[in-house]
Amino acid sequence: MTRSIIINLLASVALLAGASPTLAEAGGAAPGFRPTLSVQTWDGQPFELAAHRGSWVVVNYWATWCAPCLKEMPDFSAFDQARDDVKVIGLAYEEIDSEDMRAFLARHPVSYPVSIVDLLHPPEDFEPPRGLPLTYLVAPDGRIARRFMGPITSEMIAETITRVGATLGAGGSP
Repeated sequence: MTRSIIINLLASVALLAGASPTLAEAGGAAPGFRPTLSVQTWDGQPFELAAHRGSWVVVNYWATWCAPCLKEMPDFSAFDQARDDVKVIGLAYEEIDSEDMRAFLARHPVSYPVSIVDLLHPPEDFEPPRGLPLTYLVAPDGRIARRFMGPITSEMIAETITRVGATLGAGGSP
């Protein structure tokens, strides 16, 4: 009995070692799936994912109370500014009004647009987060390239762009 428990435990560890907790394929998306995303930013500007075809788009779910999310924000902001081939959109996944968001962003400024997600009607083509942060990388052709669960860095995104871009033939070099 003890031997079978140990074997099952080792098999589970081996299975988990082969899976990355931060980087996963887009869940449930069929090959070639091109999501739509049409949101209004907290300050009233429209954001259309389709308008950014030809660029890599980082779709980042976050919240003001999420410490790992706050750590990602300056890194994503610098990445957004440094790369012409990358656009970032922040989706605040919480109940917060525009004035509170304005005050928050005054303390934590970012270079990219931020939208407040309606928790009852989140964007349909992106799986609602079960935890934060949750980040999608959309390829220049509009397909979801990767989904990252948990905190990530711009370096991880750049590595993914290089790797996935090479297979897509879509550029992808940093």
